Amino acid sequence: QVQLVESGGGLVQAGGSLRLSCAASGRTFSTHAMGWFRQTPGKEREFVASIRWSGGSTYYADSVKGRFTISKDNAKNTVYLQMNSLKPEDTAVYYCAAGGRYYYETIAGQYDYWGQGTQVTVSS
Repeated sequence: QVQLVESGGGLVQAGGSLRLSCAASGRTFSTHAMGWFRQTPGKEREFVASIRWSGGSTYYADSVKGRFTISKDNAKNTVYLQMNSLKPEDTAVYYCAAGGRYYYETIAGQYDYWGQGTQVTVSS
């Protein structure tokens, strides 16, 4: 089992920045990839970014490429999502996920573990 706890969400104006953190505990060595997803009411969970747990290869959704950066600190068992140049359409609940088989995995159902989510609201 892997437990995930997100933090860092909040309210920010368009053009601003936020950094999300995801602290992992438990059998973290068993996960090949971790990712960030986001979800708005009435919509499916959407892939944002993912990273290989060992090695650090990354993958991004086109909608965030060049604005968001995923990174990790293996010593702290923590994954980060640095979000710059935020837009109102980035408003969502952001979820951390673990257990992906590949670092480029974009399908939510292929991840085994999920955090509780953190709200990000971008005002115009």
